[in-house]
Amino acid sequence: MRILLIGPPGAGKGTQAVRLAAHLSIQHVSTGDLFREHIDQGTELGQNALTHMRAGLLAPDEVTIEVIRERLARPDAERGFLLDGFPRNLAQAEALDGILADSKPRLDAVLDLEIPEAQVVRRIAGRRLCRQGREHIFHVEHSPPEVAGACDVCGGELYQRDDDRATTVRKRLEVYRSETAPVVDHYRAQGLVTTISALGQVQEVLDRALVAIGQARSMPPVRRAVAPSTGKVRGCRP
Repeated sequence: MRILLIGPPGAGKGTQAVRLAAHLSIQHVSTGDLFREHIDQGTELGQNALTHMRAGLLAPDEVTIEVIRERLARPDAERGFLLDGFPRNLAQAEALDGILADSKPRLDAVLDLEIPEAQVVRRIAGRRLCRQGREHIFHVEHSPPEVAGACDVCGGELYQRDDDRATTVRKRLEVYRSETAPVVDHYRAQGLVTTISALGQVQEVLDRALVAIGQARSMPPVRRAVAPSTGKVRGCRP
């Protein structure tokens, strides 16, 4: 099965991508992971990407496309894959069509995670990280520390990343609307898109995704656990 997962920042794409790929026993193909792999290996693609990252820029389309082309050509991708973070714009979507031109089917499904923008801002802008342990993550509303401004785990100072500030999040959403939303229209014209709500518990969203791709019968029982957004759950940044 070949799946494309699309959604704005804060929709939970990374979390759902990992769980969905594992459930379907297909490869999770993340552009972020691929860039780190190429950088660690010192490949030409990795060095090109690193040059742009150090300048605070996204890797150019041609580099991103080649990274994806190389990954999808590996034997393990023949058994299926889930794309996470690609394509980000219409040019990349058209390039993906070309990469998969000889495949049947090219894609089985495109899942569009939908979430109100106000909720995105609240999710991201409320996040706080510990300066001494970046894996210690809190949220001012859903998972606040016992002592304001201090990490429950190590006592370190909590801070807000510049990328997590409300004004920055809104700018990221503007970029998503202008560059990535047209990708959804591109695949909707091919009859591949199913829009699902990204609100609720992680398992609930996963269940919706599985129903959307026709895998409802193989779903595990729904766990009625406390939602991460309301419990004292500590997460780790991927």
